[in-house]
Amino acid sequence: MDSRDLPLYFELFNEIGIIEQLSRALFEARLPNGLLASHFAVLNGLIRVRDGRTPLDLARAYQVPKTTMTHTLSGLERHGLVTLRPNPKDGRSKCVWITPAGRKFRDDAVAGMAPEMARLAAEIPPERLADLVPRLTEIRRFMDADREE
Repeated sequence: MDSRDLPLYFELFNEIGIIEQLSRALFEARLPNGLLASHFAVLNGLIRVRDGRTPLDLARAYQVPKTTMTHTLSGLERHGLVTLRPNPKDGRSKCVWITPAGRKFRDDAVAGMAPEMARLAAEIPPERLADLVPRLTEIRRFMDADREE
């Protein structure tokens, strides 16, 4: 990489970080009391990838300590959004399963963002996002694969 390109790459990550912070605050303001964006992220990830994963698998996927993931999962379980059942492979560990209430919570949370998304769409039309999202996905896939090596 040419050293003159470094500021561009830094600016990209800086903008993504700011967007993440702003969107997290906006999103968390609309979640029910006691639930955070981290709770939503775990539910969304379990729906997107698959549920039935162990807390350790989830901690690795989200790059957080197992104790942090255990805390997040206990909050989800307390709200009836997931259940933890014995792992059918070994019987010692647990696996996380989304409840129907968890799926509904996730869907309702996404639907609850419609007014904010409409305001964004008024400024940035969908066709511009349609061009941008695949490029961001490409960056995410590279970084996700790169961290596992």
